[in-house]
Amino acid sequence: MNKNFKRFLTGSVIAVVFMFAAAAVFISIRVDNRVRIETVPPPFTNNHPVVRLDSSVLPPDSVSSFITSLMEKAGVHGMGTSIINNHQLVYQQYFGVKDNKTREALKAGAVFQGASFSKTIFADIVVQLAEDNVLHLDTPLYKYLPKPLYSYKTNALMEFLGALPVDYTGLKNDYRHKKITARMCLSHTTGFPNWRWFEPDGELRIKHDPGTRYFYSGEGMYLLQFVIEELTGRSYEEIAVEKVFKPLAMNQSSYVWQQTYETTFPTAHDPDGNSHRIPKRNYSNAAASLSTSLEDFTTFMMHVLAQKEKRHEELIRPQVSISSKQQFGPNALIDTHENDAIQLSYGLGFGLYETPYGKAFFKEGHNDGWQHYTVGFPSRGTALIMMSNSDNAEGIFKYLIEFCLANPYTPWYWEGYFPFDRKSTVDISK
Repeated sequence: MNKNFKRFLTGSVIAVVFMFAAAAVFISIRVDNRVRIETVPPPFTNNHPVVRLDSSVLPPDSVSSFITSLMEKAGVHGMGTSIINNHQLVYQQYFGVKDNKTREALKAGAVFQGASFSKTIFADIVVQLAEDNVLHLDTPLYKYLPKPLYSYKTNALMEFLGALPVDYTGLKNDYRHKKITARMCLSHTTGFPNWRWFEPDGELRIKHDPGTRYFYSGEGMYLLQFVIEELTGRSYEEIAVEKVFKPLAMNQSSYVWQQTYETTFPTAHDPDGNSHRIPKRNYSNAAASLSTSLEDFTTFMMHVLAQKEKRHEELIRPQVSISSKQQFGPNALIDTHENDAIQLSYGLGFGLYETPYGKAFFKEGHNDGWQHYTVGFPSRGTALIMMSNSDNAEGIFKYLIEFCLANPYTPWYWEGYFPFDRKSTVDISK
C-alpha cells in the first residue's frame, strides 16, 4: 500500500468520522430542552366522594379498589385516572408500574405519549387561529398556499435540517383536494385514510368525497398543520406553546421530544409486559405526537368542560352525523342505525353523543403501548380521564366508565373497546 493511498484512506476515515460526529451534535442540538420538570407534583389527596351521573356516591377508596382489581384481572400495567365533579377535581390516582421490568411504581408527574389526545388540543388551537382571522374554517386549504398542494414534497436533507416531512404529489390528478377545509380536517371528513402507511401501496389518496362522510384521518390533521405552518411561518410547537401550553400552565407538555422526558416517561408495554420503543420526534405531528401528563391533560379537559370560551362551544358542536357500525376496520364502511338513539356525531377534535345527562364529548388515544380515554358531560361538570402505558387498558375502559360515572351510553362497540373478558378479532388501531 503506497503512502498516497494511506493518506487518502486516513483522510477519508477522518472525514467520515467528522461527518458522523457533526450529525450527532446537530441532532442533539435539535432535541428540545424547553420543558423543565424540576419538581414532581405531590400526589392528589383523595378525600372527596365521587358523585356519579345518576347522583349515586362512591367513596374514593371504592374507586381505587375497583380500578386496582380490574387492572390485575386484565393485566393492565400502569394507569392514571382523574375524575371531575361539578367542575372540580375530586379524584386523581396512579396505579401499577412505570416499568414492568424494574417494577418501579407509576407516580404523579409521569409524562405519557398522548397519541390521539393530540388532536383535541390541535382543534382548540385551530379554532383560536380562526378567531384571530389567521384562517377561516370553511376556506379550502389550497388557497392558503403559494404553490399547488401537489407540488410539496420534502427530501431527506430537508427533513434532516428540520423541515416537516410531507409528500402531496399523489394528489395531483384528484381535483377533490381543492374542496378540503380546516373544518373537514378537524371533523374527520376529508376523505383521507387514517394514515397513508395503512394503505396497501403506502400512497395518500382521497377515498371519499370531502365533506360527505365521517372517516377518521390523522392525515387530515397533518395536512392542516402543514398549511398552518406555511401560512404563519412558525412551527406548530411554537404555536401550541403560545395558544395552550403557556396560558393553561401545561408545563410538562410538548409535541416534540424533550430532554427531560428521558427520565419522566414511563415504559410503554405490549400485552405481555414487554417494552415498546418510544417515538422521540424532533418535529411536531399535531395529530399524534403530544407528550403530556395526566395533570396537564386534566387541566385542558377542565377548560373545555367549563364551556366558558366561545371556541370551546364550537369544539363540541356537531359537525357530522356518524352512521358507521364501527370507527375502524371493515365495519367503518358499513352503515347502521345502532347509534341513532345517542345521536353519535363528531365535533371539532371530539366525538359526541347524547345521554339523559346531557351531551357527552369524548376522545380516544391509542398507540403502541399507550391507551387513553376521556369523556366529559358539560351540563353536569363531570369528566373522566384515563391514561395508560399498557396495550391491555382498552379492555377495561367500558367497565371503568360505567363504574366511575354510572354511564352506560358509551358507544364502546363502535370504538372497539371490547372488555378483556370477551373475545373479539376487530382491529381497533388508532
